[in-house]
Amino acid sequence: MNNQDLLSSDVRVVVTGLGLLTPLGLSVEENWEALMQGRSGVDKVSRFCPDRLPSRICGEVKGFEPENYVPRKELKKMDTFIQYVLAASQMAFDDAALEAPDTEMAPRYGTIIGVGLGGLPAIEANKELLLTREPTRISPFFIPMLLGNLAAGQVSMRWGLKGPNICTTTACASGNHAIGDAMKCIQRGLVDVMVAGGSESCITELAMAGFCAMRALSTRNDDPESASRPFDTDRDGFVMAEGAGIVILERYEHAVARGANIYAELSGYGLTSDAHHITSPDPGGDGAARCMDMALNDARLEPEDVDYINAHGTSTGTGDRLETTAIKRTFGEHAYKLSVSSTKSMTGHLLGAAGGVESVFTILALKNQCIPPTINLDTPDPECDLDFVPNSARKADIDCAITNSFGFGGTNASLLFQRAENNAA
Repeated sequence: MNNQDLLSSDVRVVVTGLGLLTPLGLSVEENWEALMQGRSGVDKVSRFCPDRLPSRICGEVKGFEPENYVPRKELKKMDTFIQYVLAASQMAFDDAALEAPDTEMAPRYGTIIGVGLGGLPAIEANKELLLTREPTRISPFFIPMLLGNLAAGQVSMRWGLKGPNICTTTACASGNHAIGDAMKCIQRGLVDVMVAGGSESCITELAMAGFCAMRALSTRNDDPESASRPFDTDRDGFVMAEGAGIVILERYEHAVARGANIYAELSGYGLTSDAHHITSPDPGGDGAARCMDMALNDARLEPEDVDYINAHGTSTGTGDRLETTAIKRTFGEHAYKLSVSSTKSMTGHLLGAAGGVESVFTILALKNQCIPPTINLDTPDPECDLDFVPNSARKADIDCAITNSFGFGGTNASLLFQRAENNAA
């Protein structure tokens, strides 16, 4: 194959496998069922006693048995975010009917995994050992456990992927950036297959105390299921959550040649910076608007072609309002014809894993022609005046959808997916 033939955005990239672990369930099927029912995965913190904190609720992955995916002797080398990504990647490989490549093809397979905070639980546990025991009690695997890039590294080693092996760490945009960058690796001709997405597991007292100090978290402790309420007047902050979302991306011809099931086509990627503030979005929504514009241009589509947006929608006052502003800037009058929803209303905010998880949700919306709701949207904020699909899932004709992720530091990422049935060669 002549790589020069592939150095074009005309190279088509498709999704052939999905994997999910979230507070809503331990499989793609469980997650989709929960979304369609409008069920919340938010509950009281169980990992530690949260009584000292103003916010005592979160979205935990429950019932996960890592031994189903990782040999027991290997678990001591991995913090939970790595275990999650290996489990979600196994699901995606199985779903794609894809096996580990042989020696000749291994360089044509790669992985990019987004991680936000990485091995914070390992840091806290080993610091406690250092304070209460001897330095010799620190795990020899401590450093590999905490490094964010070991999520992609472990995926690479597990399946023998010898192409790109990269970690994106762009806060809450990490998962989207990972998938978008993986798409560009395929379009540049570097690889035929990429494993991409995001993983996060940092429900710890230190992490929650840090976000509480910022006054970023919801304190609706007596009613956890209603705490995450994007675009609602009564929202009071986001809900921390954990999990992993992984997609298998393939060059279209590669997928067709092996008879793969194609979920959707990934045809647009936008990435911009607000260059404004360490935590607050640009007050005019400029960076987010340009990001969606870039995704549209990359896909060579017009704003009117988009039917659905999976919003970043974190349930914070400023963030929800400015994302609404950005959507209006990009889509004009068409913004009022779009369906927009925030699945964080059900999962909570998975930080570095959010983009991976929400990409899978967006792909499933295209496949199933059904839009997940924004639950807990009882009193819409007057400044958030778009169609946010309140409280109930909705059947709809969806040919094109965007998913947004925006992170601290003003980093933005938008992905544009198209329905597979409308994009056959």
